[in-house]
Amino acid sequence: MRTTRSRLAPLAVAALVGLPFLAAAPASADDHGGTELSGTLAELNDSGASGTAWGMLEGNQLHIILESEGLLDGAPHAQHVHIGGTNTCPGADVEGTGPNGELQTSDGVPSYGGVALSLTNEPGMTSGEHALDVTNFPATGSYTYERTIEVDAETAAQIADGNGVVVVHGVDHDGSGTYDGDAKSDLDPALPAEATNPALCGELEVAQMEMPEEGVATGGGGTAGTEHIGLLTMGVLALGLGGLGLAATRRRAGERS
Repeated sequence: MRTTRSRLAPLAVAALVGLPFLAAAPASADDHGGTELSGTLAELNDSGASGTAWGMLEGNQLHIILESEGLLDGAPHAQHVHIGGTNTCPGADVEGTGPNGELQTSDGVPSYGGVALSLTNEPGMTSGEHALDVTNFPATGSYTYERTIEVDAETAAQIADGNGVVVVHGVDHDGSGTYDGDAKSDLDPALPAEATNPALCGELEVAQMEMPEEGVATGGGGTAGTEHIGLLTMGVLALGLGGLGLAATRRRAGERS
């Protein structure tokens, strides 16, 4: 397979509106210095692959971990964080514009938007301009990818809002063991479509605080227990006011004696 390096300008990202602070909102990892994110990477194009994604956003620093398996071994797998569209993954049964109904990258743009971050192996090569630097992405069938990336304020706000979508590319449609075939990539005609068609997709959702039976711990995927925080706060306040009332009663009793 002849690999080439080309440049793909990212699609425009919608303007951002900061989230207002709500005192009654469920607590998340953001209350403890960062925003925790997680998602399941589900197969597209009957790739047979699977995976998970985890992230921690602290300020403009995104620490991200991807674990994937079942991809074509020995071939590069471009991987990105997309933002835009409906900030979701297309359904696994969605038919695309490929010759046999394969879902091409552009077919999914209305769902996951354009490339915001390129999850390459090289430092400083994480912008959308490096979306097709195929020699700088993982090239094994199963791998763990871990990296800390500095993002701009707009991208950080979108990711913290739960709008990031991870897409991993590269599908061996014909089972030949390599990227080939007559169909050309909708992103770069110098590449076969198999090299850029999406194989995995997962939405980076904000992890909510889960209140344990003893103590408080961040993380988890639910909000169980957070509905009691307001009641607990009111109880503490009531105890404080009760203590003040008791002290005042004792003081008046002492003055009369």
